[in-house]
Amino acid sequence: MHLSDSTWTDVRDATIDAALVPVGSTEQHGPHAPLGTDALTAAAVATETADRYATAESRSGDLLVAPTIPVGIAEEHRGFDGTLWVSPDTFRAYVRETAASLVHHGIGRVVFVNGHGGNVDALAEVARRFSRDPDHGGYAVAFTWFAAVGEHAGDMGHGGPLETALLRATHPDLVREDRIAAAAADAADRWGKWVAGVNLEHDSDAFTANGVVGDPREGDRERGERLLELASKSLVELAAAVADRDLDVD
Repeated sequence: MHLSDSTWTDVRDATIDAALVPVGSTEQHGPHAPLGTDALTAAAVATETADRYATAESRSGDLLVAPTIPVGIAEEHRGFDGTLWVSPDTFRAYVRETAASLVHHGIGRVVFVNGHGGNVDALAEVARRFSRDPDHGGYAVAFTWFAAVGEHAGDMGHGGPLETALLRATHPDLVREDRIAAAAADAADRWGKWVAGVNLEHDSDAFTANGVVGDPREGDRERGERLLELASKSLVELAAAVADRDLDVD
């Protein structure tokens, strides 16, 4: 069930176990992938999860998919045209208040479905503070899809194999296939320059000329379909645990 496609009476009359709030970013993903990659992939995983959840025999309610939050903490990509970002404080407040509005309508269990690495720490903090807030009694957790794909997780990169694969499976028309070879040729091997466990580079244009980290040629459609399956199955399990959680117990 998608909030944007529903009427207010649909929401009122539905049995909603929890809400999924996709959270992404609008930032460069190399010359071959769209600026909205993180938002698109987060929304795709959330939608697939809601569909799988609705057909699970053990579930009587549905998952509500909220509109995607499209701009995140992405100042590290400011050197590439089109990237948008907000401050961590603005981001945390916006996400928290969006979730709080769901609680107002009786939807007190929320899973943030994240598609951007720069959002991870802030979303974890938002989930903790939201869950501890005595004023509304809501509960939230944060889920990042590319951390829930098993052995594939180590290939994340940026605009690399995983994101390219998932886009090929879900939004193939947005992948500039004629630019894949060039994207791979100019890509960095890893994120940043590391010394003693510390990354010396704060902005991505300091270590990747075209914004890509990893080889997008290794992300075919079949791999993307597998990633979508793995991420959505993990998220179904998490959403069920959130739905079944006794919120009266610390």
